[in-house]
Amino acid sequence: MSEPASISTGIASRYATAVFDLVMEEGALPALEADIDSLGAALSDSADLRAMISSPVVSRDDQEKAIAAVADALGLSGVLKNTLALMAEKRRLFVLPQLVAELKNRVMAAKGEVVADVVSAKALTATQATKLAEVLSAKFGKTVKLNATVDPALIGGLVVKIGSKMIDTSVASKLQALQNTMKEVG
Repeated sequence: MSEPASISTGIASRYATAVFDLVMEEGALPALEADIDSLGAALSDSADLRAMISSPVVSRDDQEKAIAAVADALGLSGVLKNTLALMAEKRRLFVLPQLVAELKNRVMAAKGEVVADVVSAKALTATQATKLAEVLSAKFGKTVKLNATVDPALIGGLVVKIGSKMIDTSVASKLQALQNTMKEVG
């Protein structure tokens, strides 16, 4: 991980810890989950919002006003709204995408859920996705939500990532392993 990314992740983690602890004290986990979904969607949908939080040209006051307007428009809860105001005051809004990701991870962990990033050569059918989620849930002992993408370069099979674990059953990786073996022999 590069140093700037590491610094951003560290800052986001500290804010996420504070927000998460306050929300857990209030017992408002479902509200936080809805808030981070709304905020994440706003970040992915609005190039202007992404530009505003990352631009050093936008003044502190303008960032504070803009993020307050966004928080009001999204109907965010008090804890998250106050945190965003504090982040704007401290010029830390640039870590907002990492904050959203960190909060999503914490909410999922609190609910006993994990996300599995699944890459397949062809789109999974609903039956395949359900069966895969069941198998992974049994293996990891948690409810598994799939984040499925398609990469035809895999030729066939799957690549599944859950946290730091990776299961690669793709034809492309098997061919690569065979090629490496053949280089060693020849």
